Amino acid sequence: MLRVNNLSKSYKNMKAVDHVSFNIHEGEVAVLVGPNGAGKSTTIKSIVGLLRFKGEIEIGPYDNKDLKAKRILAYVPEIPTLFPLLTVREHIEYMALAYGKVVDNEKIDTLLKRFDLEDKQNKLGDELSKGMMQKVSICAAVIVDPEVIILDEPMIGLDPKAIKEIKKLIIELKAENKTVMISTHMIEMIEDLWDRVIFMKEGKVIDNVVRSETDQIDLEELFFTITGEDNE
Repeated sequence: MLRVNNLSKSYKNMKAVDHVSFNIHEGEVAVLVGPNGAGKSTTIKSIVGLLRFKGEIEIGPYDNKDLKAKRILAYVPEIPTLFPLLTVREHIEYMALAYGKVVDNEKIDTLLKRFDLEDKQNKLGDELSKGMMQKVSICAAVIVDPEVIILDEPMIGLDPKAIKEIKKLIIELKAENKTVMISTHMIEMIEDLWDRVIFMKEGKVIDNVVRSETDQIDLEELFFTITGEDNE
């Protein structure tokens, strides 16, 4: 469902991503991991269309620049940005309308309740904490019913209950045969979620591990083994 082929991106004389290729299938939860400067953020921003790049990226059967691809893709950025004069509920409604969806008030109510935003739904974007902004971003991504969802450090700034809910949400998306890609440093948080882990270092993919094909399922230990990072 998500195919990245020979992706490269340079900033002046520095190659941030160097001929990166990987596939993520339907119903698969893939985790993109690596040390700082590995090229994870550049890869994600290229996939969602925020950067120009060399190579090919396909979302479903469509080139990622195609409007049809954008209609089946949702993205939760690491640093959420909301419209200052829209309320929490209006943000979610706006996203549904932007994707050409009918506003489903019942679904919105369920999401607001699930992420403890019911009593915040009339607050403006510039009145929210980072954690609440992150919750709104997650709700806005889910409301469009995407085929592919990309979550960049989705658990940073969230309280334990919200972390539990987003983990449950990821499992539900997988059960619905959605393609989920997560980039995170919080390896312990996604230990029980992943089907595939794509390890990056110095702008390259250095390994692509499928859980069902390996006996070693301690993701943190696997990270240190493959990347050569010090775990002390």
